[in-house]
Amino acid sequence: MSTMLYLDCSSGISGDMTVAALLDLGASEGRLRNALASLPLAGYDLQISRVNKSGLDCCDFDVVLHEPCHDHGQDFDHDHNHDDDHSHDQGHSHDHTNVHRGLAEIREIINAGDLTPQARQTALDIFDILADAESQAHGVPIDQVHFHEVGAVDSIVDTVAIAVCLDDLGIRQCVVERLCEGRGAVRCQHGLLPVPVPAVSNIVAKAGIPVSIVDVQ
Repeated sequence: MSTMLYLDCSSGISGDMTVAALLDLGASEGRLRNALASLPLAGYDLQISRVNKSGLDCCDFDVVLHEPCHDHGQDFDHDHNHDDDHSHDQGHSHDHTNVHRGLAEIREIINAGDLTPQARQTALDIFDILADAESQAHGVPIDQVHFHEVGAVDSIVDTVAIAVCLDDLGIRQCVVERLCEGRGAVRCQHGLLPVPVPAVSNIVAKAGIPVSIVDVQ
């Protein structure tokens, strides 16, 4: 028997917050840690704790990158500055500097992990959707797409963690009534981009997901 998940994205959505919410719903922390430990990724630690936000007790999921980070034998300069604008103040040590991975490399990482078939397929599907959107945004074939921010260690961990938790909870359907985005621009590896960034616009347009633009910079 599958379970349906309803997401209220009135304040946007991020990978680490999604994982934390799924853990609060009852996903197994032990199974999540085992699955992530099986991936051929190094240079990070997981911090899962309880925090109080606006008077509410909730789970906090944080991927803390080592400094310097040694990932697949490569040295990356992590200065712990955000290239992408997260709309939360949790002080997460996420950095995406100088990390460039193609879809084939990310698929190899996911396929090498000890994941259930459903969790593996969900993670692969997420990156396929991202690659298609980036391909359209940059006008290059999918096999030439190089992920920057979403190719970083913490973003891969977030994505696989979501897939593992969804599978652990038996969730096969997810309802998102609408997404809310702000205005202005965000600085990333490609420079200054408008919000919503082109890849996000491509994803929601193809999936037919309604987007509300709110008056938040």
